[in-house]
Amino acid sequence: MNLRFLETFVLLAELRNFRMTAERLFTTQAAVSSRIATLEQEFGVRLFDRGVREVTLTADGAKALVHAERMLRLMREMREDMLDKQAYAGVIRIGAIESIVHSWFPDFLALLQQRYPRLQVEIACDTTIHMSEQLLKGQLDVSLQAKPVSGAAIANLSLGEFAMAWVGSPKLGIDEETLSLAELAAFPIMSFARGSEPYAVIEQLFSAEGNASPHMNCIASVATMIRVVCDGLGVAAVPPAIIQRELAEQRLRLLRVDREFPSLPLVACWRNDHQNPLAETVVRTAEEVATAFALNHGQAVARLPGARLAGDA
Repeated sequence: MNLRFLETFVLLAELRNFRMTAERLFTTQAAVSSRIATLEQEFGVRLFDRGVREVTLTADGAKALVHAERMLRLMREMREDMLDKQAYAGVIRIGAIESIVHSWFPDFLALLQQRYPRLQVEIACDTTIHMSEQLLKGQLDVSLQAKPVSGAAIANLSLGEFAMAWVGSPKLGIDEETLSLAELAAFPIMSFARGSEPYAVIEQLFSAEGNASPHMNCIASVATMIRVVCDGLGVAAVPPAIIQRELAEQRLRLLRVDREFPSLPLVACWRNDHQNPLAETVVRTAEEVATAFALNHGQAVARLPGARLAGDA
């Protein structure tokens, strides 16, 4: 069925005049008459009663008008969805590690809502290991984590990295001296969840030291971990990016340690198998927000995102 003919039918039903309809459509009265005749032949009914000066809908024409208007309205909505990014709709499942959740993720989510108000976001917060598995199984569309994911249907994009630092409360009485790992191990170590990247680094650091046997406490919630360290119950290695308020209020202080803690990589991983065409759009928005965060907080807190990781699809 020709949609242009339906548009002609709807306009003629409104104007009730062949000449006016032809002028509005920049065509001839004969062309309008031909289009209506074609529709009447397709439907097998008469759509209009023709008078001397105007036409009126028949009973069948009135019923056909309801459907024609609905079809044209759906076509307009389809065109708007295709042309207007703000009309993006659907569900996107996003996973994020806690270091991102407690830094630039709120800005990222706000920008998504502003640009794509019809987009529904489902959020999961977990370790890189678990989210990588969920991404490979198709349970997530996008994962903002600490390692790239290998897979034929997976693409990865660097979002920069967070500097990491040992921190503790002034209540611990640690002065400006530089601590060895053995001296640091005298305090309870509060760590991200077992299986997280920071936890693995802490294990490697103390294992390589040999003479340091820390008492490790794994806390799944970063907010809880920060609260516990603020209360002076131990030390932790965290990105300064997520404790800016605690540092400014002097509830936490950066500790001098003779072993540098490696930076935490930030990577956006997404399924590029077209199961969710919005995935890469969401990733590019995350890259934009991560870049702005790094610029606002300086290289000491976060390194700028880079390009697509080598070897990724």
